[in-house]
Amino acid sequence: MANKSPVLLPRMKKIMAELGENIKLARLRRKLSAQQVAERAGISRSTLNYIEKGYEGVSIGYYLNVLNVLGLEKDLLIIASDDELGRKIQDANLSTKDRAPKKK
Repeated sequence: MANKSPVLLPRMKKIMAELGENIKLARLRRKLSAQQVAERAGISRSTLNYIEKGYEGVSIGYYLNVLNVLGLEKDLLIIASDDELGRKIQDANLSTKDRAPKKK
């Protein structure tokens, strides 16, 4: 199976580019070279370059490896942790006629 990059809308491409830029800035703030981060993440420098440019064809696993090297891997857990829209949808589907469970 050939590797295919996902087709993204322009606004999604901007988000990916911003993510890549944030990763690059985090690396530079830590004064780590691209070679150091690539070696520690177990990837090539060209893959790191793609990540820092926000290329959508790079596996999320590689993004996570780089975040781990930078000590930012737990930031990935923030995604969708506060699902405000999902909670509103769920609340809208709750019936007010349902009773709370009986206390034991």
